[in-house]
Amino acid sequence: MDSAALLDLLGNENRRRILRLLARKPCYVTEISEYLGVSPKAVIDHLRKLEEAGLVESRVDDQRRKYFSIARNLRLEVNVSPYGFGAKSAYPASRGLDMTRCRYLTLDVSDPDDGAELTELAGELRRLEKLSSELSMAQRWVQGRLTDVMDGISEQVREEGSLGAPDGTDTRFYAEVLSALANDVDTPEAIARRADAPTELVEEALQRLEERGVVVREDGRWTLAD
Repeated sequence: MDSAALLDLLGNENRRRILRLLARKPCYVTEISEYLGVSPKAVIDHLRKLEEAGLVESRVDDQRRKYFSIARNLRLEVNVSPYGFGAKSAYPASRGLDMTRCRYLTLDVSDPDDGAELTELAGELRRLEKLSSELSMAQRWVQGRLTDVMDGISEQVREEGSLGAPDGTDTRFYAEVLSALANDVDTPEAIARRADAPTELVEEALQRLEERGVVVREDGRWTLAD
């Protein structure tokens, strides 16, 4: 399920409350119904949608009662800025992911030994919780700096005037085009989809940026100049 569909799904308060309850313990329909104060029929409908999205799963116990629980970890991020709106979902990386390839992070990637004592696991939990908090702070800092840089690009375009804004387009459009290139979106058609703009407008902006030596074109694909 894509991020937009997940946002729609989680826009319902009762579905969010179901997930909060299931994050604490597996539950059956009657328990959830009593917790929410809604009919079992409504609960079943919510659970069906959550199950179809892969957020919850079910099992039947020895008494033939159907229990529901969280199916897997999922991180859903929403970004709202003067330069765009977007959402993306991410699932936990595999344990074999090589974190040493992250150029801007220095992490202790060692895992607890098999059979680690409870005190060692508790210490690892504390370390990872602190790391999660630090990464969240770093992400907020990066988001702020991205907006500052995009503002700077828009201001430069406005001040220089020589680039002009194609057909009177807001100068922020150039920042959107350059942001797409920075994310390896390298064709006018793909950039147009990302910026929600006509392809012709993107091509005109790219040509003007090329004249200034900001971007280069090779075999029909565009990149930021070195």
